[in-house]
Amino acid sequence: MQKFPPNKIKFRNLPQANFKNRQQKKSKENDTFVAPPQQVGNLKLRLFVVWGVLIAAGIGLGINLYNLQIVRGPNLTKKARSQQMVNLRPYMPRRQVTDRNKNVLAIDRQVYTLFAHPKLFNQPRHKVAEELAKILDQDASKLETRFASQGTGIVLHSALAEGLADQVVALRFNGIELRQRYVRYYPTQDLTSEVVGYVNLDRRGQAGVEYSQEKLLERSVQKVSLSRAGNGALMPNYAPEGFPNFDDMSMELTIDTRLQRAARFALKNQMKRYNAKRGAVIVMDAYDGSLLAMVTQPTYNPNEYSKADIALFRNWAVADLYEPGSTFKPLNVAIGLEAGIIKPDDTFRDSGTIQVGDRRIKNSEDKRYGRINITQILKYSSNIGMVQIIQRMRPSVYYGWLEKLGLGQGMETDLPFSVASQLKNQQEFISTPIEPATTSFGQGFSLTPLQLVQMTGALANGGKLVTPHVVKGLFDSNGQMHYTPARPEPRQIFSPLTTQKVVEMMETVVSTKGTGKEAQISGYRIAGKTGTAQKASSTGGYISGARITSFIGILPVESPRYVVLAIVDEPKGENAYGGTVAAPIAREVMEALITTEQIPPSRAR
Repeated sequence: MQKFPPNKIKFRNLPQANFKNRQQKKSKENDTFVAPPQQVGNLKLRLFVVWGVLIAAGIGLGINLYNLQIVRGPNLTKKARSQQMVNLRPYMPRRQVTDRNKNVLAIDRQVYTLFAHPKLFNQPRHKVAEELAKILDQDASKLETRFASQGTGIVLHSALAEGLADQVVALRFNGIELRQRYVRYYPTQDLTSEVVGYVNLDRRGQAGVEYSQEKLLERSVQKVSLSRAGNGALMPNYAPEGFPNFDDMSMELTIDTRLQRAARFALKNQMKRYNAKRGAVIVMDAYDGSLLAMVTQPTYNPNEYSKADIALFRNWAVADLYEPGSTFKPLNVAIGLEAGIIKPDDTFRDSGTIQVGDRRIKNSEDKRYGRINITQILKYSSNIGMVQIIQRMRPSVYYGWLEKLGLGQGMETDLPFSVASQLKNQQEFISTPIEPATTSFGQGFSLTPLQLVQMTGALANGGKLVTPHVVKGLFDSNGQMHYTPARPEPRQIFSPLTTQKVVEMMETVVSTKGTGKEAQISGYRIAGKTGTAQKASSTGGYISGARITSFIGILPVESPRYVVLAIVDEPKGENAYGGTVAAPIAREVMEALITTEQIPPSRAR
């Protein structure tokens, strides 16, 4: 290896820059670098700019926070809550309606509207039609035709019961849709329609207690606010305490469906036999005015109210006036006894006719009874005897008694559409002798069947005018009463002694020779009065050949309590009278009443 002497080494081609860098590096290792003054000034300026930007940003942020939290805070909070909360008005079913024995007469029921969308079917149309036809009780071929004619939105059933809906779901067919809703359902169908009424599609009562007692049947409900998540789903964990919360009370009526069924059966059969226009039966407990049965015929099924004649929605036993005829005679006898113008053993001569002013009044079928007492006047239904009784009283005094009974006035009741009875004004009544005379045997004025029952009830309860009603009150599921309607206090019209005498007189009407003998029931003492009245025309006068037959009964005679009225309007036939048409209806109803109320047989006299 070649050696070079130390002092002979030469540095050739070394870049000057490298040498300087090494020198600077060595200098940095030994000394601190000091920037020039110009660079220091630039650095401070940059710091001030950054600080200024940060301070401005902080001030702006503070102003914005103040604006959001203080100025706009309440509005933004309200807006946020409206987005986070949803207000619901939960569905609250109407209260049930039951009879006095807790049998359900009206209830809200869950049903479904069934739609078909054939374009979404996953099975052949004929198979879908066959399976649905079995459930819906429809013709499969007709269903298949409907499926072929329309691709979507076919309504197959508008109110499918829950059980049938479950069967439809079990088929697992695509293209079948069920939409849930609630409808008012009446399990007894037409049995109590004139009392209960019905609810329309808007869930508003239109007749019966569904209309008159709507405030009691509608449960009170308030809007409830529920939280919802970001995806819009409700958060039930945040529901208010007690939600949903509604009472279990139902409205109980005084009606007994067993008695109602017996009354309707008897009325329908007799109307069919005499080809009558319409009829009614009313049963009232005279102690408190509770109605145990109220039947009108023809009637309607409230589950299918849209198919019914609209005229049937008005309960004519409450809303229509008629002349009661001879069924009003016992009340006139009670007026005479109470006013002191007659005594029970008084007698009158019945010659068959009597002249009153320019009018001649006669008995039915031109009968004459000779010398008869007051009991016989009722027994044979003597018009002549009644006119002579009332002629003993000043017309003004008689008019006052009629007003005291409630004629010419409205009547308190919880059934809707009740109308006031009609009576001539006092001046006309007093100045025209024929008015008191015709009123004595039940013509020349008009009232509703229910009002006649109310007045006759005063004979059965010791002389008090009570309020006829069907609503007993609101009861919970344990049978505890929470509400009972307030009713007027009964008004004393007659003395108990007077009413008992009249009831005993009326018992002879139901005797073997009385006009109401068809109402007899073996072992029981029945009081009653028949009526066969001419039918008044809306244009004045009476309709030729038209009559209203009726029978009103009280039982039992030894302890009067129940009033039964049967009316048949325009029966056809020569033998169509109160005793032949209406009395048999009342007998059947009273037989059912004896069973339901467990009335013991009368003691032998």
